[in-house]
This record gives sequence, C-alpha cells and structure tokens, in this order.
Amino acid sequence: MPAVPGEEVLISVDIEASGPSPGTGSLVSLGACLVERPDEAFYVEVRPIPGLPWDDATEQIHGLSREHLSRAGTDPAAAMRSFADWIEGTRDGRRPVFAAFNAAFDWMFVADYFHRFLGSNPFGISALDQKAYFMAKHDVPVWSGTVKAAVRRHYPTAMPHTHHALDDAREQAELMMRLLQR
Repeated sequence: MPAVPGEEVLISVDIEASGPSPGTGSLVSLGACLVERPDEAFYVEVRPIPGLPWDDATEQIHGLSREHLSRAGTDPAAAMRSFADWIEGTRDGRRPVFAAFNAAFDWMFVADYFHRFLGSNPFGISALDQKAYFMAKHDVPVWSGTVKAAVRRHYPTAMPHTHHALDDAREQAELMMRLLQR
C-alpha cells in the first residue's frame, strides 16, 4: 500500500440523494472512510429538507424512503456536525481532502450542506475526482471512458457497488489506493 503524503489525508466520500442537485433534492445518506484505512468509517442517514422535491426513481436506486428518513433520519445540521467531528477526529492534524468517484456530484451536496448547516466546510475547496485522475493516468481521451466499469477493468475489486453510501465509499477507497500506486 503506497504511503499517503504526510500533510494530507484522503477521505473517500459517497452520498445518496433524492434529486440531482442540492436545490432539487436532499442529501439522504452519507458514507465516508479514510482511503488509507477504510475500516475507519462514518455513516449517517439524513432527514430530508422539507419542501424540496423527491425523485421516486432515485429512491428506487438507494432504497431509502422519504417516510423512513423523515422518521429515523438524523437532522441535517446534526448529521453534518457529526461528520465534521469525525473528520476532525480522524485527520491526525493532516489536511482532509475529499475523494470521490464523480466528485462533482457528491461534492456539491456535501459542500452545500456543510455551508448551509454549519457555516463552513472542513474540506475547504479540496476535492479529488477519481474519474478525472483515472482519465489523466490512463490517457483516456473521452469522459465516457471513465465509467465505473472501465475503471474496474483496470482495477478489479470484489467490492460490489451497492448504492449504500458507506459500501460505495469503501469501494472508492480501494479504487483510489490502486489509482495512487505508481
């Protein structure tokens, strides 16, 4: 396993949402783990924001119903406070760097929720997109060549993509470690 530079800690993050953007849906679950130690992990299911749309087709993908989350989900501010506390407790003084497969999607929800509910984002503006990293590392000429199946052909993993945020964060951590190997 390659060493992660001492000044940074890569945190693999995956989210599930009820729509395509923070203004058109809620963050419904968030999973994260350290890329270098995927067993050090965080997971929370989040109560939907009242009044935001809900996409039934998206619910079919992640399997978390609005009714379940309204009843059992964590308040968004409390969820983000818990996530920020987890980041602080696991970063060991290093700068946390958000790492995700298609970071643009996951990042917009996480950044929005951190700023909306806590007023700041522990990641700052530090995000690493695994698709872009793969594209550059393997000289892939088109974005469509970075789908997860293509990446997994280069870096096979037995970990399934389940659309459970923590499972998928751990899958991404394994892929990231393989991408970082020289």
